[in-house]
Amino acid sequence: MNDKIIKKKGWLVTISGFIISISLGILYSWSIFKTEIERIIKSGSNNSFDWDLSTLNDPYSISVLVFSFTMIITGRIQDKIGPKITTVIGGIIVSAGLFLLSQFSDYIIWVSGFGIMLGIGVAFCYASITPAALKWFPDEKSGLIAGIIVSGLALSSVYIAPLSTYLISKFGIHTTMLYYSIAFLIVITIFSFFISNPPKNYILISKNPFPKINLQISNEKSPKDFLKTSNFYKIWFTYFIGAGVGLMVFSFINDMVKAGLQHLAFLGVIIIAVGNASGRIIGGALSDKIGSKKTLVIMFIFQLLMMIISTLITILNSYNPILLLLLSTSIGFAYGTNLAIFPHITKQLYGLKNFGINYGIMFVAWGLGGFLLSRISQMLYTKTDSLSSSFITAIIMLIVGLFLISKINLDKENS
Repeated sequence: MNDKIIKKKGWLVTISGFIISISLGILYSWSIFKTEIERIIKSGSNNSFDWDLSTLNDPYSISVLVFSFTMIITGRIQDKIGPKITTVIGGIIVSAGLFLLSQFSDYIIWVSGFGIMLGIGVAFCYASITPAALKWFPDEKSGLIAGIIVSGLALSSVYIAPLSTYLISKFGIHTTMLYYSIAFLIVITIFSFFISNPPKNYILISKNPFPKINLQISNEKSPKDFLKTSNFYKIWFTYFIGAGVGLMVFSFINDMVKAGLQHLAFLGVIIIAVGNASGRIIGGALSDKIGSKKTLVIMFIFQLLMMIISTLITILNSYNPILLLLLSTSIGFAYGTNLAIFPHITKQLYGLKNFGINYGIMFVAWGLGGFLLSRISQMLYTKTDSLSSSFITAIIMLIVGLFLISKINLDKENS
């Protein structure tokens, strides 16, 4: 392949991955479905959803955990059989899970369909599209490419939130799930055929002013190699903190924004989603320019500043909706950068040969961070009836994160 064809092919894989990523964003639209289920339960007009209100978040919480842990398995599968087939399998599982939801209202079915099947299906797709795209580009573009693909997940709420609201009001929640089941199967299957790895003899040549190297065979590491190093655990816990802190306060701030904006709440959802997505693209591009470590330091300091401001707002009890919207968008921006920077770091340190399973192991930090820190945040809020304790906890965690970043070695994996 000549350089022009290679560049076009790489961008085709990236754009296809972005479109698939937008489809997978239904995972993050649970709040829309939860609201409708809660309305049905409270109205008493339809006893099909015979759920305990305390369990309304279970399908989403389980889905996030299943998604993150399944990434380890699907990463290995992707490394073995290739991204195209793995993505198709993921699309089928996602579609089957949504179809199951369209037929039943039982709690256990929704936990199985949304919590388990959707989580597994998203993992199959997500573990394929990012590694495939990164393999077509040199290291100095890894952050940007990863950022573009994962931005689709963040941007998905821009269309899924209003579309779901419309479909549910028009056809009901079960028919809505049926439509999504059909639509996502078609979209993911079509674009999966454009997801592919480069040829085996393909050599990535960096345009950096350093000696040219074959990035596909340099510094290749297996999980067995890097799990023995302290450097990996520093990186893993930094990801745990960076992602978890954003997720632990995100839902609270978003709820306050929606309450403050009232009938214009949908504009808040869109603006926040754009901020989250832009953080993934800009964070990735910045890490290409100045390095992942410097970018992490900047973003952690920025996130720390947002948490300090949030603490002051809660203490002063001053909930201006516009200020909260800017604050939530900024926190979303800082959180989003993690989803672009850490794939870049994984490729940089551990190579491309085992990237699927390597990033799958790294990605567990995102799942556990979001799950555990969100639970802690909810417990603190329930106990104190104030959000300030959650923000103070976030401040402490981010300070620990900055310390860990100072100890990370991104030049080579030898510690």
